[in-house]
Amino acid sequence: MQRIIKGDDVIVISGRYKGKRGQVLRLTGDGRAYVNDVNLVKKHKKGNPDKREKGGIVQQEAPIHLSNLALYNPTTKKADRIGYRTLEDGKKVRFFKSNQEVVDIS
Repeated sequence: MQRIIKGDDVIVISGRYKGKRGQVLRLTGDGRAYVNDVNLVKKHKKGNPDKREKGGIVQQEAPIHLSNLALYNPTTKKADRIGYRTLEDGKKVRFFKSNQEVVDIS
């Protein structure tokens, strides 16, 4: 089980975008994540007349390393560390270290 998964609400804890919040769009295999409206870059795209795509400059998310992200705790409204716990039914879940609240309630 990973500490940060797709769909999590995260906050950037270091770097150029420190303090920005967003939702994880997808994870890469090398320990990076694409976060909504974080680490935006401009990319020059070439048009393709066969597919009727226009060229130009587009703004898109670039991956950010997982070590620069922390899960956002909505009760404390701060970044929080994650721990693991096994419930009575044998299911492994993540929980916030500050208030012992379970993250995965499904």
